[in-house]
Amino acid sequence: MSSYPPSGPPPTTTLRQRLADLRGPAVPPRPLDARAIAALAANPGCRRRALLDGAGVDKNALASALGSPAAFGQSQFAIVRGNSFEAKVKGDGGAELLRLVHEHLGTGAAEPPGPGALVPDLTAAGPEGRAARTALALREATAAGAWTLLDHPMLALEVAGTPAYLEPDAVVVHPDGRWTVVEIKSFPLLDGAADPAKVGAAARQAAVYVLALEKTAAKVPDAEVGHTVLLVCPKDFSNQPAAAPVDIRRERAVTRRQLRRLTGVEELAAALPEGLGFDPARPAEELAEAVAAVPAAYAPECLAACELAFHCRERARAADEVSALGRSVRGELGALTTVEQALAAAAGAGSPEDPTAAALQRAARLRAEALEASACRC
Repeated sequence: MSSYPPSGPPPTTTLRQRLADLRGPAVPPRPLDARAIAALAANPGCRRRALLDGAGVDKNALASALGSPAAFGQSQFAIVRGNSFEAKVKGDGGAELLRLVHEHLGTGAAEPPGPGALVPDLTAAGPEGRAARTALALREATAAGAWTLLDHPMLALEVAGTPAYLEPDAVVVHPDGRWTVVEIKSFPLLDGAADPAKVGAAARQAAVYVLALEKTAAKVPDAEVGHTVLLVCPKDFSNQPAAAPVDIRRERAVTRRQLRRLTGVEELAAALPEGLGFDPARPAEELAEAVAAVPAAYAPECLAACELAFHCRERARAADEVSALGRSVRGELGALTTVEQALAAAAGAGSPEDPTAAALQRAARLRAEALEASACRC
């Protein structure tokens, strides 16, 4: 995929029907969100996920039908708590949220936004209509030169050849024409800092929103998308909102590069044998055959980001793939793709001229010497 405009032409009728056949006749498409796109961009070599996400397959239902259900996701309590906190942050016309944006990112604005800031109505029919309404609201807010809060706008981004519609928590338009993405999370800011892993995940998610906004901003005079997003979380152990700016330039660059590397869903669908599909109502044997027909790129990191991770891990282990040990190990072993090959090379079966085999043999000798020394001390 060479480029990804914010809204491209819809898939052709033939491709749309093909993707519907892959999902199953009675299965509605599962829309991509920013979290899924960020996870997909983190593993662009996984054609399996690219096809399933592009076709709108419900990977959670598919994993359950395969006998390897996913074991991650937010609890219902966490979802309710998050929704309650977001409502508090956006209350009173978003006055508190806009105050936080002005406090942390309002450089150059003489007046802080008040309750009278603009909050345009983004209601429209369907995701395409909402995306068009959001683009119009962004254009009008930039031309007006006033603080504007877009509550749950709809953005469009093409991923692997198919359009995805994304819904950030909020986008704020500054009087100077800057657009700021706001991420509202329910994990706490303790003494002004949050869990680095959670902040990193939020930054990768926000980078997807920024990429989608940039294409819209390119068509709006005086508009600029800020590469610093605002993370809003509860302060310490209270329910009071606090905020921290997060620079996502690195995450944006990585996500943009990885999205360019994704293989188009049309090409992936064309390579799948006729008759195979991912309808969870099919027998498990047929589903396993269909999933196996699409190459995967499993790594342990998938366990925290993909519903099919347990199934892929089981198959990777059964095939003795070194990828099950992690991307770093896979990269170090080069042409050695199975654990058996690596062990054989460490035992001396590999050519001494092969640097990978030589390194494994040296590591095996050092391990043997260390075990021998430990036994002598005992």
